[in-house]
Amino acid sequence: MPIPTSSDASDGVVPGGCSHLATLLADPPAREGFQNKYKTVVAWHARKRQDTSHPAKRRKVSTPTCDTCDLSLSRPFVCLSCPFAGCWSDGHITSHLKEAGHSFCVDTRSGSLFCADCGDFVYDPTIDELYLSTVLLVEEKQAKFQVAKGAREPYQPWTPNGEESAALKEATILPCSGRRGLLNLGQTCFLNVILQSFIHNPLLRNYFLSDRHNIRLCKHTDCTCCEMDNLFSEIYSPNTTPFGPTSFLATTWKVSAELSGYSQQDAHEFFITALNQIHTTCRGSTNISCNCIIHQTFAGQLQSDVTCERCGNVTSTVDPMLDISLEIRGIGKGGDSGENTLAGCLRRYTKPEKLGAKEYSCSKCTKAHEAVKRLSIRKLPPVLSFQFKRFEHKTVSKAVPNKIDTAVRFPASINMAEFTTLVVTSSGKDGEPSYPGPEAMYEYDLFGVINHEGQMDNGHYTNFARFQDEWYRFDDDKVTPSTLGACLNSNAYMCFYVKRHLDYKPYMKPTYRVARENDIVREQEQEKQKEMARMKEVDDALMAMIAGD
Repeated sequence: MPIPTSSDASDGVVPGGCSHLATLLADPPAREGFQNKYKTVVAWHARKRQDTSHPAKRRKVSTPTCDTCDLSLSRPFVCLSCPFAGCWSDGHITSHLKEAGHSFCVDTRSGSLFCADCGDFVYDPTIDELYLSTVLLVEEKQAKFQVAKGAREPYQPWTPNGEESAALKEATILPCSGRRGLLNLGQTCFLNVILQSFIHNPLLRNYFLSDRHNIRLCKHTDCTCCEMDNLFSEIYSPNTTPFGPTSFLATTWKVSAELSGYSQQDAHEFFITALNQIHTTCRGSTNISCNCIIHQTFAGQLQSDVTCERCGNVTSTVDPMLDISLEIRGIGKGGDSGENTLAGCLRRYTKPEKLGAKEYSCSKCTKAHEAVKRLSIRKLPPVLSFQFKRFEHKTVSKAVPNKIDTAVRFPASINMAEFTTLVVTSSGKDGEPSYPGPEAMYEYDLFGVINHEGQMDNGHYTNFARFQDEWYRFDDDKVTPSTLGACLNSNAYMCFYVKRHLDYKPYMKPTYRVARENDIVREQEQEKQKEMARMKEVDDALMAMIAGD
């Protein structure tokens, strides 16, 4: 049965929906007043929630109170027929609806609609769409780009045109689960876990399932993008038996000699190699301002600020990043185990570091002085990849390689605001950090974790991944249902987080298309000049013949 659209809801009762709401929405004047009140209430709470200055400032904002008991409301319910606001736990909002004969109230936090006539919360796609669009509009007005100062581009929903609608009608829906194990081809668990992280990466998934790279049209040899295209075709096929990525492994061996052979490899090393190879063979790949899918997904910017302690001069450099490698503290390395959290590792990563006089020479003082260096994230990427440095390789001071098995706690979601350049380089009153924009700009949700079991020379890689709202554990060809709790309690080697709300900007024609169009125009101009020169030669030859006669 097709999902009802907004027009379906306004014309009649949505199957399984509220008849009282459907009757109200069928009356245009009543619908307009109801929706305007709903948007006002939702927008108020969205603006309140998106004010992400330091908590000390938020305490100065008055909290709404219940119109019956005068208690402060952390989760106000508002009547959609009058200005009454009340508490849910003591039943004051429902009592008001019965006494006043009003039908609906809304939970300002979630936008959930309660019908007094039904005595229950009700769902309608029109109201759900209205809630999402209202919250998004508030975010757009308050959000700024991390680097540029301009506001966000207003969101415009996609509406298929005639050609796209015809293509959708002709499309065949395949019964696929998107969860498929990968065969171990001989100590290739390092490859399998990275491929599973790619498969469950929503941006990579959307790119390759949208046929943005077609293996049949590609002219590259040993193309890693073609291998990715084939991988997604296999995973999202009706076949549920484990898949052997033999051609992906063979292509990796051809393009990266250090990863060839059947010895165990480092998953993070293969991750970086795979990103570079996909970037190299991807359409739109350039060395400057690259528009390929890898840079659209993983690319961010790190800023390093070095402050001279003598004159205060600050030297800033910005470097690109595809992932972040974090130090962890093993047993006996100082500090307690409580510091081994993802947030704790990030704080150590971004904390000021002393530089000796021999390590820094100030460009303003023109002399060597002690300085303070601090890293921060200038631009957050859509997907954050973290690697915990668990492997201590053999060095001059360390005769035997070692693996750090210390547990690192990591959350299901993380707010990256305090680690950004905006926060590190600015502060509010009393030195308290503050930052502009809504929390949505900085919030990330976990979607994949890679684990390493055993020692460096005889270990095994497994991984957890989120598919929609369900978690699964992947051990090569074995796929088993799991839970978020089991994932969070695992000993992580790599973690992958995706931005809860993606940034977007006005459509700009990719630079490679601009260059290609310019080349076509230039070639056409050259052909025209050649044709004119040839015609001139013919005319000159004819004139010479006439003159000779």
